[in-house]
Amino acid sequence: MIRSIQAAQRLDSRGHPTVRVDLTTDRGTFRAIVPSGASTGLKEAIELRDVDSSAYGGKGVQKAVMNTGLVIGPALVQSGLKVDTDQKMIDCLLKHLDGTERGERHFGCQYGMCQSGCRPFMPFFNVLNGGVHSGSKMGFQETMIAPVGASSLTQAVRMGCEVYQQLKKVIVEKFGPSAIDIGDEGGFTPPISQPHEALDLLVEAVSLAGYTGRIKFALDPASTEFYSDGIYDIGFKDDKPSLQKPKHLTDLYRSLLQNYPIVLLEDPFAETDWGSWAVFNKECPVELVGDDLLATNTKYVQKANDTRACNSMLLKINQIGTISEAIGA
Repeated sequence: MIRSIQAAQRLDSRGHPTVRVDLTTDRGTFRAIVPSGASTGLKEAIELRDVDSSAYGGKGVQKAVMNTGLVIGPALVQSGLKVDTDQKMIDCLLKHLDGTERGERHFGCQYGMCQSGCRPFMPFFNVLNGGVHSGSKMGFQETMIAPVGASSLTQAVRMGCEVYQQLKKVIVEKFGPSAIDIGDEGGFTPPISQPHEALDLLVEAVSLAGYTGRIKFALDPASTEFYSDGIYDIGFKDDKPSLQKPKHLTDLYRSLLQNYPIVLLEDPFAETDWGSWAVFNKECPVELVGDDLLATNTKYVQKANDTRACNSMLLKINQIGTISEAIGA
Protein backbone atom coordinates (compact mmCIF):
# COMPACT_ATOMS: atom_id res chain seq x y z
CA MET A 1 0.00 0.00 0.00
CA ILE A 2 1.18 3.52 -0.80
CA ARG A 3 2.03 5.44 2.39
CA SER A 4 3.38 8.74 1.06
CA ILE A 5 4.60 10.52 -2.08
CA GLN A 6 6.99 13.46 -2.07
CA ALA A 7 8.20 15.35 -5.14
CA ALA A 8 11.01 17.84 -5.80
CA GLN A 9 12.65 19.59 -8.74
CA ARG A 10 16.09 18.22 -9.58
CA LEU A 11 18.46 18.39 -12.57
CA ASP A 12 18.78 15.56 -15.08
CA SER A 13 21.98 14.40 -16.80
CA ARG A 14 21.72 17.26 -19.31
CA GLY A 15 21.36 19.92 -16.62
CA HIS A 16 17.64 20.44 -17.25
CA PRO A 17 15.05 20.45 -14.45
CA THR A 18 13.01 17.29 -13.97
CA VAL A 19 10.79 15.75 -11.31
CA ARG A 20 12.15 13.48 -8.59
CA VAL A 21 9.66 11.42 -6.62
CA ASP A 22 10.14 9.51 -3.36
CA LEU A 23 7.40 6.91 -3.07
CA THR A 24 6.98 5.05 0.24
CA THR A 25 5.08 1.76 0.44
CA ASP A 26 4.94 -1.13 2.91
CA ARG A 27 8.10 -2.44 1.19
CA GLY A 28 10.17 0.70 1.69
CA THR A 29 10.95 4.00 -0.02
CA PHE A 30 11.74 4.12 -3.74
CA ARG A 31 13.19 7.08 -5.62
CA ALA A 32 12.69 7.84 -9.29
CA ILE A 33 13.62 10.67 -11.64
CA VAL A 34 11.58 11.37 -14.79
CA PRO A 35 13.67 10.99 -17.98
CA SER A 36 13.58 13.24 -21.01
CA GLY A 37 15.11 12.66 -24.44
CA ALA A 38 16.98 15.07 -26.69
CA SER A 39 15.62 13.42 -29.83
CA THR A 40 11.92 12.63 -29.47
CA GLY A 41 9.40 11.26 -31.92
CA LEU A 42 6.17 12.88 -33.03
CA LYS A 43 4.12 10.20 -31.26
CA GLU A 44 5.53 10.62 -27.75
CA ALA A 45 3.91 11.99 -24.61
CA ILE A 46 4.21 15.72 -23.96
CA GLU A 47 6.31 17.12 -21.13
CA LEU A 48 4.81 19.56 -18.63
CA ARG A 49 7.15 22.55 -18.27
CA ASP A 50 6.62 25.82 -16.38
CA VAL A 51 7.34 28.00 -19.44
CA ASP A 52 8.74 30.64 -17.09
CA SER A 53 11.61 32.31 -18.92
CA SER A 54 13.03 33.72 -15.68
CA ALA A 55 14.02 30.23 -14.45
CA TYR A 56 15.95 27.54 -16.35
CA GLY A 57 15.01 29.02 -19.71
CA GLY A 58 11.37 28.09 -19.24
CA LYS A 59 12.13 24.42 -18.58
CA GLY A 60 11.35 24.38 -14.87
CA VAL A 61 8.98 21.75 -13.49
CA GLN A 62 7.65 23.38 -10.32
CA LYS A 63 4.07 23.07 -11.60
CA ALA A 64 4.54 19.32 -12.00
CA VAL A 65 6.12 19.11 -8.53
CA MET A 66 3.18 20.97 -6.97
CA ASN A 67 0.69 18.84 -8.88
CA THR A 68 2.36 15.67 -7.59
CA GLY A 69 2.54 16.88 -4.00
CA LEU A 70 -0.89 18.50 -3.71
CA VAL A 71 -3.08 16.44 -6.06
CA ILE A 72 -1.60 13.15 -7.29
CA GLY A 73 0.16 12.11 -4.07
CA PRO A 74 -2.77 12.59 -1.67
CA ALA A 75 -5.16 10.91 -4.12
CA LEU A 76 -2.97 7.82 -4.40
CA VAL A 77 -2.50 7.55 -0.64
CA GLN A 78 -6.23 7.94 0.01
CA SER A 79 -7.13 5.40 -2.67
CA GLY A 80 -5.74 2.49 -0.65
CA LEU A 81 -4.51 0.86 -3.87
CA LYS A 82 -1.57 -1.56 -3.79
CA VAL A 83 1.36 -1.20 -6.17
CA ASP A 84 1.86 -4.94 -6.68
CA THR A 85 -1.77 -5.87 -7.47
CA ASP A 86 -3.68 -2.75 -8.52
CA GLN A 87 -1.50 -1.30 -11.28
CA LYS A 88 -4.27 -0.83 -13.83
CA MET A 89 -6.51 0.91 -11.30
CA ILE A 90 -3.60 3.15 -10.28
CA ASP A 91 -3.01 4.06 -13.92
CA CYS A 92 -6.68 4.87 -14.48
CA LEU A 93 -6.61 7.15 -11.45
CA LEU A 94 -3.42 8.84 -12.65
CA LYS A 95 -4.82 9.46 -16.12
CA HIS A 96 -7.97 10.92 -14.60
CA LEU A 97 -5.94 13.23 -12.36
CA ASP A 98 -3.66 14.22 -15.24
CA GLY A 99 -6.53 15.37 -17.41
CA THR A 100 -4.52 15.35 -20.65
CA GLU A 101 -4.28 12.79 -23.45
CA ARG A 102 -0.48 12.66 -23.53
CA GLY A 103 0.74 14.33 -20.34
CA GLU A 104 3.76 13.82 -18.14
CA ARG A 105 2.42 15.06 -14.82
CA HIS A 106 2.45 11.68 -13.15
CA PHE A 107 5.55 9.97 -14.57
CA GLY A 108 7.58 10.35 -11.39
CA CYS A 109 4.96 8.37 -9.47
CA GLN A 110 4.91 5.79 -12.26
CA TYR A 111 8.66 5.23 -12.15
CA GLY A 112 8.67 5.06 -8.38
CA MET A 113 6.08 2.30 -8.47
CA CYS A 114 8.07 0.47 -11.15
CA GLN A 115 11.19 0.55 -8.97
CA SER A 116 9.26 -0.89 -6.04
CA GLY A 117 8.93 -4.15 -7.97
CA CYS A 118 11.83 -4.13 -10.43
CA ARG A 119 14.19 -7.01 -11.17
CA PRO A 120 17.92 -6.93 -11.99
CA PHE A 121 18.80 -6.10 -15.59
CA MET A 122 21.73 -6.21 -18.00
CA PRO A 123 22.87 -2.76 -19.13
CA PHE A 124 23.96 -1.43 -22.51
CA PHE A 125 26.59 1.32 -22.29
CA ASN A 126 26.30 4.33 -24.61
CA VAL A 127 30.03 5.06 -24.93
CA LEU A 128 30.18 7.15 -28.12
CA ASN A 129 27.70 9.98 -28.70
CA GLY A 130 26.73 11.57 -32.00
CA GLY A 131 23.65 12.99 -33.69
CA VAL A 132 21.80 15.57 -31.61
CA HIS A 133 23.58 14.25 -28.50
CA SER A 134 26.91 15.83 -29.40
CA GLY A 135 28.71 18.57 -31.27
CA SER A 136 30.81 16.11 -33.28
CA LYS A 137 30.28 15.34 -36.96
CA MET A 138 29.06 11.81 -36.23
CA GLY A 139 25.53 11.43 -37.61
CA PHE A 140 24.65 8.22 -35.76
CA GLN A 141 23.37 9.12 -32.30
CA GLU A 142 24.52 6.23 -30.08
CA THR A 143 27.25 3.61 -30.34
CA MET A 144 26.93 1.14 -27.48
CA ILE A 145 28.61 -1.87 -25.92
CA ALA A 146 26.72 -4.85 -24.52
CA PRO A 147 28.50 -7.10 -21.97
CA VAL A 148 26.64 -10.23 -23.05
CA GLY A 149 29.34 -12.46 -21.56
CA ALA A 150 28.82 -11.14 -18.03
CA SER A 151 27.50 -13.53 -15.41
CA SER A 152 25.89 -10.82 -13.27
CA LEU A 153 24.92 -7.17 -13.25
CA THR A 154 27.95 -6.38 -11.10
CA GLN A 155 30.29 -7.99 -13.61
CA ALA A 156 28.51 -6.30 -16.52
CA VAL A 157 29.02 -2.89 -14.93
CA ARG A 158 32.70 -3.66 -14.32
CA MET A 159 33.20 -4.76 -17.93
CA GLY A 160 31.46 -1.66 -19.24
CA CYS A 161 33.50 0.68 -17.04
CA GLU A 162 36.80 -0.97 -17.94
CA VAL A 163 36.09 -0.75 -21.67
CA TYR A 164 35.02 2.89 -21.23
CA GLN A 165 38.37 3.71 -19.62
CA GLN A 166 40.29 1.87 -22.33
CA LEU A 167 38.26 3.70 -24.97
CA LYS A 168 39.31 7.00 -23.41
CA LYS A 169 42.97 5.98 -23.72
CA VAL A 170 42.50 4.91 -27.34
CA ILE A 171 40.89 8.24 -28.25
CA VAL A 172 43.64 10.24 -26.54
CA GLU A 173 46.30 8.22 -28.35
CA LYS A 174 44.67 8.70 -31.75
CA PHE A 175 43.32 12.24 -31.51
CA GLY A 176 44.97 13.90 -28.50
CA PRO A 177 43.70 14.85 -25.03
CA SER A 178 41.31 17.48 -26.38
CA ALA A 179 39.25 14.74 -28.09
CA ILE A 180 37.75 13.22 -24.93
CA ASP A 181 34.87 15.64 -24.54
CA ILE A 182 31.59 13.92 -23.74
CA GLY A 183 28.12 14.25 -25.19
CA ASP A 184 24.65 14.55 -23.66
CA GLU A 185 24.61 10.95 -22.46
CA GLY A 186 28.16 10.63 -21.19
CA GLY A 187 29.72 9.03 -24.26
CA PHE A 188 32.87 10.36 -25.89
CA THR A 189 32.62 12.59 -28.98
CA PRO A 190 35.89 12.13 -30.91
CA PRO A 191 36.41 13.87 -34.29
CA ILE A 192 34.96 11.08 -36.44
CA SER A 193 31.97 11.04 -38.78
CA GLN A 194 31.51 7.47 -40.03
CA PRO A 195 29.97 4.55 -38.09
CA HIS A 196 32.83 2.20 -38.99
CA GLU A 197 35.27 4.62 -37.36
CA ALA A 198 33.29 4.44 -34.12
CA LEU A 199 33.12 0.66 -34.23
CA ASP A 200 36.86 0.38 -34.92
CA LEU A 201 37.51 2.36 -31.75
CA LEU A 202 35.31 -0.05 -29.81
CA VAL A 203 37.06 -3.11 -31.23
CA GLU A 204 40.39 -1.78 -30.01
CA ALA A 205 39.08 -0.74 -26.59
CA VAL A 206 37.39 -4.09 -25.98
CA SER A 207 40.58 -5.92 -26.98
CA LEU A 208 42.72 -3.83 -24.64
CA ALA A 209 40.27 -4.50 -21.79
CA GLY A 210 40.55 -8.24 -22.46
CA TYR A 211 36.88 -8.81 -23.31
CA THR A 212 36.98 -9.74 -27.00
CA GLY A 213 34.10 -12.12 -27.70
CA ARG A 214 32.35 -11.27 -24.44
CA ILE A 215 31.20 -7.79 -25.41
CA LYS A 216 29.00 -7.08 -28.43
CA PHE A 217 27.99 -3.78 -30.04
CA ALA A 218 24.75 -1.90 -30.66
CA LEU A 219 23.86 1.16 -32.75
CA ASP A 220 21.09 3.73 -32.49
CA PRO A 221 21.33 5.95 -35.58
CA ALA A 222 18.12 7.81 -34.59
CA SER A 223 17.58 8.06 -38.32
CA THR A 224 14.44 10.19 -38.17
CA GLU A 225 16.79 13.07 -37.37
CA PHE A 226 18.42 12.85 -40.82
CA TYR A 227 15.50 11.73 -42.99
CA SER A 228 13.55 13.93 -45.39
CA ASP A 229 11.44 13.23 -48.49
CA GLY A 230 12.55 9.61 -48.77
CA ILE A 231 16.28 10.39 -48.48
CA TYR A 232 18.71 9.85 -45.59
CA ASP A 233 21.68 12.16 -45.02
CA ILE A 234 24.01 10.40 -42.57
CA GLY A 235 26.46 13.25 -43.10
CA PHE A 236 23.95 15.88 -41.98
CA LYS A 237 26.43 17.17 -39.38
CA ASP A 238 29.44 17.07 -41.69
CA ASP A 239 30.54 19.71 -44.18
CA LYS A 240 29.57 17.44 -47.06
CA PRO A 241 26.11 15.83 -47.27
CA SER A 242 25.95 12.05 -47.65
CA LEU A 243 22.57 11.50 -49.26
CA GLN A 244 21.37 7.92 -49.45
CA LYS A 245 18.24 6.14 -50.54
CA PRO A 246 16.82 3.55 -48.13
CA LYS A 247 18.36 0.71 -50.15
CA HIS A 248 21.84 2.19 -49.86
CA LEU A 249 21.40 2.72 -46.12
CA THR A 250 20.29 -0.91 -45.85
CA ASP A 251 23.48 -1.97 -47.65
CA LEU A 252 25.53 0.07 -45.16
CA TYR A 253 23.88 -1.66 -42.20
CA ARG A 254 24.37 -5.05 -43.82
CA SER A 255 28.08 -4.33 -44.24
CA LEU A 256 28.43 -3.24 -40.61
CA LEU A 257 26.66 -6.39 -39.42
CA GLN A 258 29.04 -8.54 -41.44
CA ASN A 259 32.19 -6.84 -40.17
CA TYR A 260 31.46 -6.09 -36.51
CA PRO A 261 29.86 -8.01 -33.61
CA ILE A 262 26.63 -6.00 -33.67
CA VAL A 263 23.67 -7.59 -31.89
CA LEU A 264 21.19 -4.71 -31.94
CA LEU A 265 20.07 -1.85 -34.17
CA GLU A 266 17.67 0.76 -32.83
CA ASP A 267 15.75 3.11 -35.15
CA PRO A 268 17.90 2.38 -38.23
CA PHE A 269 15.15 3.92 -40.37
CA ALA A 270 12.83 6.88 -39.89
CA GLU A 271 9.63 6.55 -37.89
CA THR A 272 7.56 7.04 -41.07
CA ASP A 273 9.60 4.75 -43.35
CA TRP A 274 7.68 1.55 -42.53
CA GLY A 275 8.57 -0.16 -45.81
CA SER A 276 12.33 -0.02 -45.18
CA TRP A 277 11.84 -1.41 -41.68
CA ALA A 278 9.90 -4.43 -42.97
CA VAL A 279 12.40 -5.23 -45.73
CA PHE A 280 15.37 -4.98 -43.38
CA ASN A 281 13.72 -7.09 -40.67
CA LYS A 282 13.08 -9.85 -43.22
CA GLU A 283 16.59 -9.84 -44.65
CA CYS A 284 18.93 -9.13 -41.72
CA PRO A 285 19.10 -11.34 -38.59
CA VAL A 286 19.64 -8.83 -35.79
CA GLU A 287 17.65 -7.50 -32.85
CA LEU A 288 15.79 -4.68 -34.56
CA VAL A 289 14.41 -2.25 -32.00
CA GLY A 290 11.62 0.23 -32.62
CA ASP A 291 11.82 3.37 -30.48
CA ASP A 292 10.49 6.40 -32.36
CA LEU A 293 8.77 3.94 -34.71
CA LEU A 294 6.58 2.53 -31.94
CA ALA A 295 6.58 5.21 -29.20
CA THR A 296 5.42 2.49 -26.75
CA ASN A 297 1.98 2.86 -28.33
CA THR A 298 -0.28 -0.16 -28.83
CA LYS A 299 -1.52 1.16 -32.18
CA TYR A 300 1.96 1.31 -33.67
CA VAL A 301 3.05 -1.93 -32.01
CA GLN A 302 0.10 -3.67 -33.68
CA LYS A 303 1.04 -2.11 -37.03
CA ALA A 304 4.63 -3.28 -36.60
CA ASN A 305 3.40 -6.77 -35.81
CA ASP A 306 1.13 -6.82 -38.86
CA THR A 307 3.85 -5.56 -41.21
CA ARG A 308 6.74 -7.40 -39.47
CA ALA A 309 8.53 -4.07 -39.26
CA CYS A 310 10.72 -4.95 -36.26
CA ASN A 311 11.26 -7.74 -33.76
CA SER A 312 11.88 -5.75 -30.55
CA MET A 313 10.65 -2.57 -28.92
CA LEU A 314 12.08 0.01 -26.58
CA LEU A 315 9.74 0.33 -23.64
CA LYS A 316 9.48 3.92 -22.41
CA ILE A 317 6.70 4.91 -20.04
CA ASN A 318 7.35 8.58 -20.77
CA GLN A 319 6.40 8.00 -24.42
CA ILE A 320 2.87 6.79 -23.70
CA GLY A 321 1.70 7.85 -20.23
CA THR A 322 1.15 4.94 -17.86
CA ILE A 323 2.76 1.64 -16.88
CA SER A 324 -0.29 -0.43 -17.92
CA GLU A 325 -0.35 1.18 -21.37
CA ALA A 326 3.36 0.46 -21.74
CA ILE A 327 2.88 -3.16 -20.68
CA GLY A 328 -0.12 -3.43 -23.00
CA ALA A 329 2.07 -2.33 -25.89
